[in-house]
Amino acid sequence: MKKTVFSVAATVALTGVLATTVSAEEYKINKGDTLWSISQKYDVSVSDLKSWNDLNSNLIYPSQSLTVNNETATTTTKSSNNSTYTVKSGDTLYAISQKFNITVDQLMAWNNLSSTLIHPGDQFKVDGQAAKTSAPSNNSSSSNSSSNTSTATQTSTTQDTGNDVVKEFTAEATAYTANCTGCSGVTATGIDLNANPDQKVIAVDPNVIPLGSKVHVEGYGVAIAGDTGGAINGNRIDVFMPNREDALNFGRKSVKVQVLAD
Repeated sequence: MKKTVFSVAATVALTGVLATTVSAEEYKINKGDTLWSISQKYDVSVSDLKSWNDLNSNLIYPSQSLTVNNETATTTTKSSNNSTYTVKSGDTLYAISQKFNITVDQLMAWNNLSSTLIHPGDQFKVDGQAAKTSAPSNNSSSSNSSSNTSTATQTSTTQDTGNDVVKEFTAEATAYTANCTGCSGVTATGIDLNANPDQKVIAVDPNVIPLGSKVHVEGYGVAIAGDTGGAINGNRIDVFMPNREDALNFGRKSVKVQVLAD
């Protein structure tokens, strides 16, 4: 579309693990494929695809072969009771918690976090055994800090959808349409907005909201984070509207954004 596609998070790095080697399944890329569409087809994550294929960006080419089923990812075992994970660009606490089958609350407790804000290079304890010896802080300052942060943990729920809220923050929102000079109408994740004008889609910074996430936007409703844009950086979103006049009338406003659990 009119938007510039930026690369999502780099590959993950886990220290202190052992893995069983299993032959991988290959997929030959067709015209129109995206990493996101391939990840949906094989029920894997974009991060896994990039890790298995040593990709540093989302750029792929027709006829290129990708490893799409690397069983080593599901057969890894920790070599110690203090395994750690090094945060990469684009990671969120929720994504890390899902990878290691733990909760955001556990990650925050084990690593003495009072906020869900993380940075590339941070190292976190991700060993499930730590739950037996580590307890969340119950002091009032920690409790108040957690309740006042811009990001919510899995324990909160949006009343509008009934879904668990992974992350919550205030974003600056604008609107766009698929009908403009030079626009293809196809989003960064392959959604044809001209063919699906009723689809609720927002453009996001993938480092803030992973592509493919389900989100709830105040005043817009439940949508898919399915597009990117050159001006969409940080806590900025662009909501898709099929009607150009509606998009213009939307203007620029601050809205509450909730990233929802699947």
